Amino acid sequence: MLTIDEIKQKRSQVKSIADAPGFIKDIVNAGVIRYISYVVDGHTVYYSLDGHEVIDEPTYAPTQIAASTNREYFIKELKEYQNGKWDYLNFCRMCADVGVEKWIVDMELMTCTYCDKRGFEVLVEPLPVD
Repeated sequence: MLTIDEIKQKRSQVKSIADAPGFIKDIVNAGVIRYISYVVDGHTVYYSLDGHEVIDEPTYAPTQIAASTNREYFIKELKEYQNGKWDYLNFCRMCADVGVEKWIVDMELMTCTYCDKRGFEVLVEPLPVD
């Protein structure tokens, strides 16, 4: 059974976006099939193949998510984050500022889907793999 301690241990090894493929591989091997990260406070819900879910606690104080979405700016800044411009906390702040409420990482589809407050897809991109 998947535990939050297992996930935290694997996540602690992620030092930059370049470590994401290894993290994804590790949590897939631990049984995670999907997770949803919420920009409002950084908490994440992990789902396993057997239907089990674990919820990680918030990682920062709650923040407001913009009501409207600036998709073009988000895509531009996402690329900057992926190239090392932003640290994780600043990336989350940028997401809130441009109206991204959450992202859904689906290990079966191998996608990351960014959504706004209404649940609309802002962007779907393939997961980075080794």
